[in-house]
Amino acid sequence: MMKIAVTYDNGNVFQHFGKTENFKVYEVEDNKVVSSEVMSSNGSGHGALAGLLAEQGVNVLICGGIGGGAKAALEEAGIELCAGAEGDTDQVVEAYLKGELVSTGVNCDHHHEDGHSCGEHGDGHSCGNCGGGCGSAQPTMTGKNVGKTCRAHYRGTFNDGTQFDSSYDRGEPLEFICGVGQMIKGFDAAVADMEVGQVADVHLMPEEAYGMPDPNAVFAVEITQLPGSEALEVGQQVYLSNQIGQPFPVKVVAKDEKNITFDANHEMAGKELNFHIELVEIK
Repeated sequence: MMKIAVTYDNGNVFQHFGKTENFKVYEVEDNKVVSSEVMSSNGSGHGALAGLLAEQGVNVLICGGIGGGAKAALEEAGIELCAGAEGDTDQVVEAYLKGELVSTGVNCDHHHEDGHSCGEHGDGHSCGNCGGGCGSAQPTMTGKNVGKTCRAHYRGTFNDGTQFDSSYDRGEPLEFICGVGQMIKGFDAAVADMEVGQVADVHLMPEEAYGMPDPNAVFAVEITQLPGSEALEVGQQVYLSNQIGQPFPVKVVAKDEKNITFDANHEMAGKELNFHIELVEIK
């Protein structure tokens, strides 16, 4: 079961997240809406709204405009964000579930970040590539820690020993809810039955991590159709926006006079990963 909340006003997506008086919450099973209800925000300010949604077990928020602080609060709560949506809330949710929210996009807002999606590193190895694919039902995971808030230190390395991420270097353990899809599958599975204080070393094949590269995630766009793209260079990481304004990270892989080609595959797709995990606390 997955829950999608939409900022709601008279049937449409309300455009100011921090001022929304109502959310419409959809329960989704097997990629289909099974029920929905309108819920009051109880006059909460934008700071408290993320907590309110987390309490309701919401996995995805679809909204119009949203500020940086609220975005960070949602990320902290492990809620996937789809901003920039407008129109009929039921239709927007249907589009999300069909995966139709991912397109070549219409604008390039030049966030030259290091290409980590949906709060990737620093927020742990979260389910970053959410191109509507997160609408698919998660297989249920078993283990005594599933559903509990866990804090863990970890170090991630490739097979050649190169480190790609480490919470030890940041001096702060990663906090996540085990087994609900916030983490890659293999990481969740490793922690599911660990004891506090226990250390585990796991080797993950791509299927347990970021999957294999999808050839359909490589696409070309006419430069004239994408304002700002003429300034991009091969190798650059940028964010595009899909049909409802949800940003997704891509890498420029080719460019000629007319077209620019992007790769939306996760940069870790196809890679085997090793994690050294230390379970610090279960809340």
